[in-house]
Amino acid sequence: MTTPFESLAGLDRLVHEPARMAILTALAACKSADFLFLQNLTGLTKGNLSTHLTRLEEGKLIEVVKEIVGKKMVTRIVLTEPGRAAINQHWQRLQELRDQAEQWQAEEPPPDETA
Repeated sequence: MTTPFESLAGLDRLVHEPARMAILTALAACKSADFLFLQNLTGLTKGNLSTHLTRLEEGKLIEVVKEIVGKKMVTRIVLTEPGRAAINQHWQRLQELRDQAEQWQAEEPPPDETA
């Protein structure tokens, strides 16, 4: 039987990486977000945000839409249905693991040999 702590290692790393988790969680709360909004929200650099968005797009969790608004190019990011399911399932799994960890009882620890 695995402990809730061992189960943490089995989380989806594409979703669980902190910056990507922040991006997906933010996108789950809105229809779409532009690049600058996500950059300001997450505190990531342009290059770092771009790299994470590429990974999420390759995983089909987001869609990146570039459009011209007025005379300006705007990059808009949309959470896909698989992306919405992934972030919702991820948060649910984290809550389950947290609940299990709170209920977990360790076996008697070995005596402290330094005492």
